[in-house]
Amino acid sequence: MTRGSRSFWCLTILGLVVVASPVRGEDPPGREWKQVWSDEFEGKEIDRTKWDFDLGNGFYDYDANTWVAGWGNDELQYYTGEPTNAFVEGGVLHIRAVRESYLGCGYTSARLRSRRRDGTPLFSKKYGRFEFRAKLPTGRGVWPALWMLPQDEKYGGWPSSGEIDILEARGQEPNKVLGTLHYGARWPANTNVSKDTILPRGGNIADFHVYALEWSPGEIGWSVDGVRYATQSFWWSSSRTEGGKGLNPTRESDLNPWPAPFDQPFNLVMNLAVGGRFLGNPDRTTPFPAEMMVDYVRVYDRIEGYGKIHPRGPGKPPFGKP
Repeated sequence: MTRGSRSFWCLTILGLVVVASPVRGEDPPGREWKQVWSDEFEGKEIDRTKWDFDLGNGFYDYDANTWVAGWGNDELQYYTGEPTNAFVEGGVLHIRAVRESYLGCGYTSARLRSRRRDGTPLFSKKYGRFEFRAKLPTGRGVWPALWMLPQDEKYGGWPSSGEIDILEARGQEPNKVLGTLHYGARWPANTNVSKDTILPRGGNIADFHVYALEWSPGEIGWSVDGVRYATQSFWWSSSRTEGGKGLNPTRESDLNPWPAPFDQPFNLVMNLAVGGRFLGNPDRTTPFPAEMMVDYVRVYDRIEGYGKIHPRGPGKPPFGKP
């Protein structure tokens, strides 16, 4: 789920393996982890010391000197900070997409981020276990996401500084979820690697599940309800640009040092989008309001640290002519 243009030119998915691990469900993740941050949503309102709101229906691209509507994905919603779209009730965060006309858009919704709009960090972390217990809306054209963006774009604009999608779902596919990394150079030399999984035993995103990501130097893994379904150990980052556009690397020296870009602190993002190129637009069958509910967000650190950097997995960047 990106704030910039999403490209569907994908590098061949390499270094991605499917691994099973014991089911933990909602149990603590294990003795090797200690909790360092959380939001249990037990108050009467959203904790503004932990979350701020992204607002609007797009962003300004200063390199291209233009406004990018629809968050670069042709999305239809306008994000607000209103209690109609985001509120805490019964120990749960509710993010609600509403069909209504607002400032030229046909829907409103909310996008919460653990960083203020002026860039001030509220919470960010490098490496660890990031865990959400959530239930998601269903219906064509609704797009819930739990994800991460870099606190500082050390390696340049999206996605040369990376994006980590812990959970995405298409409302019209209620038995499937995805985990994705975005990396490479700036558009149009960006790429991504994605893995989806079918929820076992007839599971549905409309029920509560625990979605988690474990991130260590050079390796990132995704799980649902304690079962890991994917591990990734290949990516790359290049800061090469020309005229504000990204260029593919032509030699090893064009790459930022491994494991860039996933070696910097990232902050948390939770949102519910409507429509766009990723999943298509709603139709008459889509129920509104559509609502994502988050029971908790918990972040853990590995007690004994993270050891050596995992070596880059199979694959190589697309070296070639600019």
